[in-house]
Amino acid sequence: MRIGIDFGTSYSAAGAVIDGELQLIRFGDDLQFRTTVFFPQRLPDLSDFVLTDDLHDEIRRLTGEFRRDQTRLHADLRARREQAMQRSEPQRSRELGMIPAPRIRSEPELERDARALVRRRWAAQEMRKAMLERVDLQHALYGEEAVDAFIEGSAGQLVVSPKSMLGYRLEAHARDTLLGIATQLLRHIRLTASAQLGRDVRAALLGRPVRFRSSMKEAGGVQALEILTDAAYAAGFDEVEFLEEPAAAAYGYHQRNERPLRTLILDIGGGTTDIALADVGGAGNAPVVHGSWGEPVGGTDVDIELSMRSVMPLFGKGVTNTPVHRFYEASAVQDLQRQARFREASFAHVEAPYGQRLEALRAPGHTVRLNRAVERAKIQLSQAESVTLELDFIEAGLLGPLDSARLGDAASPFLRHVRTLMESTRAELTQPPETVYLTGGMSRSPYVPRLVREMFPDAELVKGNASLGVVTGLAHAAAL
Repeated sequence: MRIGIDFGTSYSAAGAVIDGELQLIRFGDDLQFRTTVFFPQRLPDLSDFVLTDDLHDEIRRLTGEFRRDQTRLHADLRARREQAMQRSEPQRSRELGMIPAPRIRSEPELERDARALVRRRWAAQEMRKAMLERVDLQHALYGEEAVDAFIEGSAGQLVVSPKSMLGYRLEAHARDTLLGIATQLLRHIRLTASAQLGRDVRAALLGRPVRFRSSMKEAGGVQALEILTDAAYAAGFDEVEFLEEPAAAAYGYHQRNERPLRTLILDIGGGTTDIALADVGGAGNAPVVHGSWGEPVGGTDVDIELSMRSVMPLFGKGVTNTPVHRFYEASAVQDLQRQARFREASFAHVEAPYGQRLEALRAPGHTVRLNRAVERAKIQLSQAESVTLELDFIEAGLLGPLDSARLGDAASPFLRHVRTLMESTRAELTQPPETVYLTGGMSRSPYVPRLVREMFPDAELVKGNASLGVVTGLAHAAAL
């Protein structure tokens, strides 16, 4: 038998139609699971660290760099104080009160910090080698269990949203690692489905975006499909085919309509926004899909923007001289390379309290924990005017207030992309759609329906199941 699989950026799901009845697969207590996997691994022995001549040179270089950074920082603080002294009261006192007291680190302290950074970088390199050589693929955890194990400090590697990396240029070992991760996720889906359906599942119809996230344009999409195909066969499937996700959602909506409707399907997920034009409903077994359009933006882009604009100022963004890319590295939890660079960085020279907060954020699991809190806040702000992030794991009593206005600001770049995609789609239509069908996790947000009504004011807006619209359609398509 053949099942439909929605291998999503944020969440994955599977289902089948048996004797005309839809059966969605349960993963624990839920009908989907977070597309995240945790691989336990044996840690390298960090007591093997030895200072070589090259590492001594690196310590000297870093000590000089820290010394120059300290000099620049003190010069900046001195200039700010001189500028504040030219103000009249009470502005003078307010500005002086916002300028932190300088702390001059001695030469031994600078060298000690440089030595500590060199050791951390060595340890990180040893950890990466351990990940490539000794990843325990057979004892993986998935979804929220994976995130919880990582946050609790278990030794291993957490991979968030591997789908978002499929279209990027990969070194050979990175491609093999990603193939192994995708294989384990698809095997987990296949074995779970086989157990629940009572038969050995060996064929699959996988959803795919119209355009994958990619650094290689069309070649990235080709690579992504190659990796997914190889992973599916390695996971035990004998047959695998792909169906664009908005077209798949059209199959699900097709079952609900007795008369044909010219419908624009809008599927907005964690990583991509896809549109399809289809005739759905009526006597036929399947919708007639006329065309599709896509843009590689989604909910994860809003998460990162919300973190950058509203949370990272608590860590010194816009207040300290810390480069902006460091805050982006901390926010982009799905990017393994950026996360590694953030963990290797040192913030001992950043003024209080921001340096201590950034150092705390570097601790294992903390960037993922912060990302999960931001994502949860984004969802809550769809129905509430304000929420507060409790960041006690960073600093006792640290709070991050968020409100709907800040979410609107964070969502604005994403909405510009979606608007452009809708405008180009509308320009290609010979006649307007009768209905617009919304699915995907981001369809829950209040600003997406508003944009759809603005772009297609005469069409009926139909809200489908935000989480299961695509997998339902894939299951029906797989049964044909």
